[in-house]
Amino acid sequence: MPRLSAWEIALILVIVLIVFGAGKLPQVGRSMGEAIKEFRKSKDDKDEVAQTNNSKAAEGDKKN
Repeated sequence: MPRLSAWEIALILVIVLIVFGAGKLPQVGRSMGEAIKEFRKSKDDKDEVAQTNNSKAAEGDKKN
């Protein structure tokens, strides 16, 4: 993944400010934070289900 310089980050922030406006930025940030939190939660749930399935398969192998 390419690294962004300070100028590129500043340009992106200016464009975001122009597109969304200063009043909408807190709302946009909040919704992005909630989306990231939901993504991580679903990823953790998926990992937990896979781990549970793996442990059940291991128990089945021990019985045979």
